[in-house]
Amino acid sequence: MDNSTFVSLSLATAMRRDMDVTANNIANANTPGFRGERVLFESLIMDEQNGDKGTAFVLDSGSYVDTRQGMLTQTGNPLDIALQGNAWLSYRTDTGQMAYGRDGRLTMDAQGNLVTVSGAQVLDVGGNPVALPPDLEGPVSISADGTISAPGRGTLGRLGLYDLPDEQGLERIGSGLFVAAEGRPAVATPAIDTKVVQGAIEGSNVQPIIEMTRMMAIQKAYDRAVKLMGGEDELRRDALRRLGKQF
Repeated sequence: MDNSTFVSLSLATAMRRDMDVTANNIANANTPGFRGERVLFESLIMDEQNGDKGTAFVLDSGSYVDTRQGMLTQTGNPLDIALQGNAWLSYRTDTGQMAYGRDGRLTMDAQGNLVTVSGAQVLDVGGNPVALPPDLEGPVSISADGTISAPGRGTLGRLGLYDLPDEQGLERIGSGLFVAAEGRPAVATPAIDTKVVQGAIEGSNVQPIIEMTRMMAIQKAYDRAVKLMGGEDELRRDALRRLGKQF
């Protein structure tokens, strides 16, 4: 293949990757606490040996998490919480991983542990599961700093809220959860500028109309790349036919 085909192939591959990420964003537009993802691309310039201007290929440089705040919606459920600020809740997954996320749709399991709708245990400031007494009378109260209390019981615990300086180094594992990438332990520090809002949930920060517009632009770019590759193939076939007639 010549350079023009490689350039088109690099663009098609990049657009396929961008399409997958955008489709996942759209699929999670209504997932509480979901953080959108963006793909980064750059030009890779290959110098020509004859001194001519180099050829630019599209290079996938990875992706990053969109950390913008999602819209808060009041639910009235005392176990629903939303975060105002950049902090993350901490969880322990069913495989024992330490994870972080923003989904505040909480409930109690059979053992009285506070868990997410996907079953991950919510952790307190000490990294232990938040356990509520099974015989509570009346709803619990959750203050702005994450302290959980109940009538006649006093303080029951405090939610672990953390700032993650290397949040772009996290990996998604599904259900709105992130874990530290392999070989890069997450550095978490207690949050200081985030408030907990009880009886509310934070929506996804994905804007469906913008994502749909982006998807259409990606599809057009992908189609152009495929069409260009097809045109190059047709030119080569035509050249071979012409050469065949001469010999």
